[in-house]
Amino acid sequence: MSSAAYTARILTQISDVSASEWDALIPTSAEGSGNHPFLSHRFLLACEESGSVSHETGWTPRHIWVEDEAGKAVGAAPLYVKTHSQGEYVFDHGWADALARAGMDYYPKLQCSVPFTPATGPRLLSHTPEGRDATARAMMQACSEWDMSGVHLTFLTPEDRTALSALGFAAREDRQFHFINRDYADFDAFLASLSSRKRKNIRKERKAAQDGITIKRLTGDDLKDEHWDVFYRCYLDTSERKWGRPYLNRVFFDLMQQTMRDDIVLVMAFENEGAQNTGGRPIAAALNYIGSHALYGRNWGALVHKPFLHFELCYYQAIEAGLELGLPRVEAGAQGEHKLARGYEPVVTHSAHWLSHAGLRVAVEDYLEREREAVEHEVNILAEHTPFRKA
Repeated sequence: MSSAAYTARILTQISDVSASEWDALIPTSAEGSGNHPFLSHRFLLACEESGSVSHETGWTPRHIWVEDEAGKAVGAAPLYVKTHSQGEYVFDHGWADALARAGMDYYPKLQCSVPFTPATGPRLLSHTPEGRDATARAMMQACSEWDMSGVHLTFLTPEDRTALSALGFAAREDRQFHFINRDYADFDAFLASLSSRKRKNIRKERKAAQDGITIKRLTGDDLKDEHWDVFYRCYLDTSERKWGRPYLNRVFFDLMQQTMRDDIVLVMAFENEGAQNTGGRPIAAALNYIGSHALYGRNWGALVHKPFLHFELCYYQAIEAGLELGLPRVEAGAQGEHKLARGYEPVVTHSAHWLSHAGLRVAVEDYLEREREAVEHEVNILAEHTPFRKA
């Protein structure tokens, strides 16, 4: 793949380039960029080396790598050939069904994203508009040459949205709930910004969740293999109850311990019985990643049922950790209107889509126009029901 100024090649594994080469292309100017743990070479490498991302799991790596005429890298993108729509958090099953009814195949398709991770960040890794444009065009060329149904980029920054819009990608919107740090000194200062009723409810939930347990936040060298053993049991329990198949395997978390433990906050709950000798029996855990602009809540699970423990570990402990780290926000993953009452506010997320079939493209663009209006209307209504004190 080439143009007058740029040449693109396909990386069939992220290890085809070095960590320093890949990480050097991650933008640092965009909000949400900088130290973005999921775009790092070591995170993507762990996905592949563990086998969590592979042809067998329906995520075949086909990363884009763009160089200028002098051979200098100017752009890259995490790209995968997908044979299903799992692990993306932007749902296009209806589009696949529509094409199937017309007698055509929707899969395989191209997916530019971080596998299993609904966190906004750069996808066109470049420090210039020209590099982003060349990277996106390389994806479109690959889509055409490989006879794919389309190319999809999810959880986009404004810079990437601008580049993709100029190339005719259809824009899609969804919503998540994020905690916004308005210079709170600590959790009590955050509580003081809430209405009296909501403040009392959170205190009641935290008291109930913490009754009889000890909570620890572990990071860096405090993380041990035994903590990951417990976390993985918790992760499997949640996976089996929610969707039946865990995306990530145990080897992946071993690699997290080896290469990314300083980027992680693992929140664990221990029963107090026997705590004087053993620290208590671990009963639940929540995994968070540290970025330069956000704390990202990713996976959680519990080995016993305890009321409000999910809210405590995943939402309130994440807020406390984010405030201690001085981060502007906490992203607690996809979905979840229940986050609203716990101080997380609705925000719009963005994706972009190019479909090869002209008829499907027109129909989807029409649908997305109406969907965007509905999402923005919903976000506006939800924003009116945040728990904060009214002026």
